[in-house]
Amino acid sequence: QVQLVESGGGLVQPGGSLRLSCAASGFALVYYTIGWFRQAPGKEREGVACISSSGRSTYYADSVKGRFTISRDSAKNTVYLQMSSLKPEDTAIYYCAKSSYSDGPTCRRPSFVGSWGQGTQVTVSS
Repeated sequence: QVQLVESGGGLVQPGGSLRLSCAASGFALVYYTIGWFRQAPGKEREGVACISSSGRSTYYADSVKGRFTISRDSAKNTVYLQMSSLKPEDTAIYYCAKSSYSDGPTCRRPSFVGSWGQGTQVTVSS
């Protein structure tokens, strides 16, 4: 049974940092693209960062390039999203997602996602 469990969300001041974790079970990360999506109130869910099955290819939304970094620990079967220089517009529920494929534009095509985590709230506010 595929499970994705996010953690690490919370309240942070503008300019601060947070690291989100996604602990995966029921499958091995090395066979699938994994991504982080976010959804703010009244907005569509958007792909923020994705990492390919090989770990050699990453994608970032323009809004987070240079501020967010996606990485993974295959031994722990866990994916991370390091977020720095956070802005109020980064406030959203962040979801971990497992693609149905090893590669492909998962972050730009949510239809590629086969499994979602329950989400973790990130609030950037002073």
